[in-house]
Amino acid sequence: MKKLSISIRGKLLEDYKDVYTPEVCNALEEMSSFNAEIKKAMAERYQRRAKRIEENKRIDFLDPQSLIPRTNIKVKDAREGKFIGLPIPHDLQRQWIQGTGPAAKPNAALESSIRNVAYALLSGADGWMFDGEDALGQINNMSLDNQRNLKLAIARDPLFLKVAEQVANEMNTWAQGFFGRDIITDWQKQLDFTTVIFRARGLHLDDRHIRDADGVQMAASIVDMTLYVVNNYKTLQKADASVVLYLPKIQTAGEAALWNNMLSALEAHLGLPQGTIRVYVLVEQLEATYQLMEIRAALGKHFAGYNTGRWDYINSVADALSWKQDFVNPNIEDIVMTYGYMRHYEDRVRRAVNTADLDGNFALWQGGMEPNIPVGSKKGVSASMVKAVAGAEREQREGASGKWVAHWKMVHIVRPVWEKVGESNQMGRKFPPLSYTQEDSDGLILLEPANRTIRGARNLISVALQYGNAFGQGMQAAALKPADFFGNDNILYLMEDMATGEIRISILWEWLHKGALLTEDDAETGVKARDVFSRDLFISLLNEEYNKLLQASNRDVYENSKTTTLPISLEIVEKYVLDKVKYPWYIDLLNINLNNFNLNEAKKRINLYINSFKKDNTRITENLDFM
Repeated sequence: MKKLSISIRGKLLEDYKDVYTPEVCNALEEMSSFNAEIKKAMAERYQRRAKRIEENKRIDFLDPQSLIPRTNIKVKDAREGKFIGLPIPHDLQRQWIQGTGPAAKPNAALESSIRNVAYALLSGADGWMFDGEDALGQINNMSLDNQRNLKLAIARDPLFLKVAEQVANEMNTWAQGFFGRDIITDWQKQLDFTTVIFRARGLHLDDRHIRDADGVQMAASIVDMTLYVVNNYKTLQKADASVVLYLPKIQTAGEAALWNNMLSALEAHLGLPQGTIRVYVLVEQLEATYQLMEIRAALGKHFAGYNTGRWDYINSVADALSWKQDFVNPNIEDIVMTYGYMRHYEDRVRRAVNTADLDGNFALWQGGMEPNIPVGSKKGVSASMVKAVAGAEREQREGASGKWVAHWKMVHIVRPVWEKVGESNQMGRKFPPLSYTQEDSDGLILLEPANRTIRGARNLISVALQYGNAFGQGMQAAALKPADFFGNDNILYLMEDMATGEIRISILWEWLHKGALLTEDDAETGVKARDVFSRDLFISLLNEEYNKLLQASNRDVYENSKTTTLPISLEIVEKYVLDKVKYPWYIDLLNINLNNFNLNEAKKRINLYINSFKKDNTRITENLDFM
């Protein structure tokens, strides 16, 4: 292999030569030209954020006469569907259920780690979003294990096939107990049922293993899309399967246009027609909801559909309105998809995908996440599954072509909602066209009366602490519930990923710094309705919830984490929530402490980040242990 201008950390080029192939490295060098532009776009993003906070300014719709940045498309034309898209490919036409989760496990040998892919492809899901972002741990070399496992599975490597046969038998054993029947009849045929989809990391994150020719940490988006596409496009095309990505955390149409330019550049480098790579966009940011048609137009031939998530979106609303003293969210349990601003957000997404482009093409709407897992008491599972099915039925009625589940066991529980209807999708369903009035803008930040309670605060604190701890252990997706419900099998664990940490810590910051008024008396603490959520109250609750985790069994909190990653999680939660400055991402403070188990070192890194951001809004996103 020729000498590379980019730097790959340590011996990874040798240890992962099946992932960092010559073709991949050549493409990475080509795509590295976008690194500076991504860094510039992110600097602009946080300058915009700082200006809104300084000027107490709301996000609003774009000037219809302006051009979408990095394009020659006028905003007005985008809103009217005057842009070129493509029809939805055959293997995305029916996506009733998409599962989500990583293709790798932390600290696991290959034969164990690749089981994740087997469960996914045998699940009966119409598509599976293999996660490189919110649900994928980043300790050690997990991002590369993730890529390796996907490549082996897509290529039907003999090791993967051996594992898949074993996993199929285990899944049927569970299904016999739960459903009284097998869910897999022909495991080899079943592997070809599910569309493989990959979620790259967002523009705001850096890869831990690569630096560009200037010694700057490479944007994770470049690395993820390049490794996945280059390693797998030939095999996928040979199988008549589409190359599909999910793009997260896009805030503006200009950022979408940057993604579009990268996708087109990679296609050109590989000699592929434009539009070969198709993308869903996760609508996770308030600002994006003001620019839905513009984002769709900017992605043009690459765009396939939108997904409406919950946790990340709530976090973005809280963050965008951190300056607005009278904007205070309620308990997270009350912010469902029919609540205030969430209802308006979902409505705008379904209208955007059902607006035709110049050739009459519509797009897909994939509904939100079902985090329940059918593991617990008979009573608890039964009640939770009733709620899960009701949630799916609501989304189907509202126009979603499918939804997500966070665990393979949920596929056959929720998928029948769409099977009964029988339509492949709901593209082209009639909804009122999007409008851009002050009333529309107000609806996207609409608060409605709901609860703010000590119970809600305890839930926020407990799960935020547990999530930070799980992240440090390499489990960026984890089954969690508040400590007070440990041992209560009527209360099910929920599959949580990075988004759950972000929103919980964000709401805690909001309650504290905006003087949230609690809505109920609490006998245990003596708090009365209309008491303020104060600093002293937060610290008291934080210490109590932390001590519960220290006393928890190994089943809920790994014993070895109680003197390593759990104290670091406590430090991060406390520093983040108490500081009067609202930091944009909880994940930043977690990322700079990956593979670090020393609390004193963590404190140094946290202070380094805080000082950097306070100085000029610069986030530290690089791997501090790069060597």
